[in-house]
Amino acid sequence: MHIASCVWQEKAASAMGSGGGGNEWAARRVSVAALLATAGGAVNCAVSFVVFSVLDVLDMVLCVVYKLVDYAVEAEWKACYCTAAARDGGGEAKGILAASADPGPKVVRLSSSSAKMQLEDVSDTLYVRPSLLADATKKSGPAAPSLTVSPAIAEMIRGKMDQRAAAPRQHKHKHRQAPPCWSDCDCKVCHAWSAAPSSASHLYVHVQAPPTPPTASPEVEDVVFIHGFISSSVFWTETIFPAFSAAARGKYRMFAVDLLGFGRSPKPADSLYTLREHVEMIERSVLQRYRLGSFHIVAHSLGSVLALALAVKYPDAIKSLTLLAPPYFPVPKEEAGAATQYVMRRVAPRRVWPPIAFGASMACWYEHVSRTICLTICRHHRVWDRLFRIFTRNRMRTYLIEAFMCHTHNAAWHTLHNIICGSAARMDAYLDVVADQLACKVAIFHGRDDELLPVECTLAVGARVPRARVTVYDRKDHITIIVGQEELFAAELEAIWRSAAD
Repeated sequence: MHIASCVWQEKAASAMGSGGGGNEWAARRVSVAALLATAGGAVNCAVSFVVFSVLDVLDMVLCVVYKLVDYAVEAEWKACYCTAAARDGGGEAKGILAASADPGPKVVRLSSSSAKMQLEDVSDTLYVRPSLLADATKKSGPAAPSLTVSPAIAEMIRGKMDQRAAAPRQHKHKHRQAPPCWSDCDCKVCHAWSAAPSSASHLYVHVQAPPTPPTASPEVEDVVFIHGFISSSVFWTETIFPAFSAAARGKYRMFAVDLLGFGRSPKPADSLYTLREHVEMIERSVLQRYRLGSFHIVAHSLGSVLALALAVKYPDAIKSLTLLAPPYFPVPKEEAGAATQYVMRRVAPRRVWPPIAFGASMACWYEHVSRTICLTICRHHRVWDRLFRIFTRNRMRTYLIEAFMCHTHNAAWHTLHNIICGSAARMDAYLDVVADQLACKVAIFHGRDDELLPVECTLAVGARVPRARVTVYDRKDHITIIVGQEELFAAELEAIWRSAAD
């Protein structure tokens, strides 16, 4: 059973095995530590099973609640992935998803119209999320290579695609987008993009340019910064941007983007927030709009996946590639047929401890619980900002409120699944291209205390790209790898960019 393979057992076994040598006192200490680790891990597993079993039930209840509220407020029944869940076996479903170990595109065939939709960027973790009890009692091993998807899934995804295809035509006749969902924030920061069609077609980009225009100084180089999950450009602009030296500010033109669905960028309700959409929006909003011929890339966490996709698409344009805490989990051969499910279990292990794993698990496994979190936090981010300022007496900057709270549930839910989980089968190929076909400098950084994405992720990337320079910071985690050591990291980046020019 899956529940029997908890991490605490592996740690306890390794700790016991390492206590065979040395003096008797050292052996006793190792034995006590192993027992404590075993006991703590057992409690964590037991409590996690209870908590997440309750969350399984709660998510089903919230599904009904939100459907009723959505209809009462917006006069519309809104589809969701939990009620349109995948089913094993045959049946008379009209939509069929052909999935295999081959990382090629998935195709949905709609028997009613014999139409085909390319769904190569849509992760099956959106609609295949077994309950903890079902996951714990099934036999171990990868998921079945083929899945039958209910017609509701196919219709819902087709509807979103049709809406996206019709959006350019609608923009010609409308000067304002549809209002946001009642559970999303409609403040200027979150929704100003909908005021005009031109704003909806580009991401928000913070540009820090040298005093001399780039056309007048051929020495100026471009750098693109890509933030991670539930973050925004302020993760860069309020931290390391002010820490760069005067020489760097005079030499480099820096672009920090808010990804689609986050910060001040567009948050379309009809988007699936696929890898393709994210990359195309970066191309349109930065590379094409500002005519970047060559550039450096700096990316954090989820942004590392987008950075690799850009590097593979523009191999001759990349001057250097810097990745912070990349979410790379090498998929074992026996899990190749269910790579997305494997990565989802690694990113969101459904444990109550550590807290960051608990938060990731709620965000990834429970569609309506995560919507409730967004309703509580994101919709009321202005209230949280005021409270934070009152309780700290304005002694602390609140830019992280904007970084972590200005997004919609639709954007966060789809981006998490379609980028982090959905890219599982692509990452090896991306890294192989970087290793074999790109000549740019590659640097990877990670915090040793990162509990969201373990340091093994970066070590695995380093093993896949042997020329990469790997740096692991002690006593740093997923956020403090930047926050708290801004000047040190700014100096690291400047050194990377200088060496790329040699």
